[in-house]
Amino acid sequence: MTLLKRQQIDPKKEWEEHLSMKQHAYNLRIDWTGNDGDGTTTYKSYRRDHTIQSGDKPQIAASSDPSFRGDASRYNPEELLVAALSSCHMLSYLHLCAVNGINVVEYSDTATGIMRQNDDGSGEFVSVTLHPIVKIVAGDRENALALHHKAHELCFIARSVNFPVDARAEVSHSVAGSHLPKSHLARDR
Repeated sequence: MTLLKRQQIDPKKEWEEHLSMKQHAYNLRIDWTGNDGDGTTTYKSYRRDHTIQSGDKPQIAASSDPSFRGDASRYNPEELLVAALSSCHMLSYLHLCAVNGINVVEYSDTATGIMRQNDDGSGEFVSVTLHPIVKIVAGDRENALALHHKAHELCFIARSVNFPVDARAEVSHSVAGSHLPKSHLARDR
């Protein structure tokens, strides 16, 4: 019988390693703008409208999902979570393509998030599916598809959620020059 020797964990060393990792801080401000004069005296007495601001960037007009008395013309937190996952995946993917000799000229995604609402009023996302459509003019199509998996592994946001995020990507080669704006094409003639 072989006994496995337990490795001693040094909490001080672990803490020092944790502190030596790069950390980034993200600050923003949320201001509720939905008080119509009576505050939250009842569930129906206030709007869910609010603004999101970070530094000098433009404000984002936000609300709750219309299912929860929100304003459909404003972004809701659920949409912003799906957008964060889609955006993070795209940025990780474009980086990987750039360093792997794949020239991406178009990228779009129609992401879908599924949230389950529980009987007690709570809820959670159960999945997000990304549907990136990518056009490349240089590089191997199979490698370009495979890099979506690596992008998922690198995506900070996908690594931070506790539900599956799936990428069902399409990659195609673009005809050289067809990705350029018409004004750019005319200039090259």
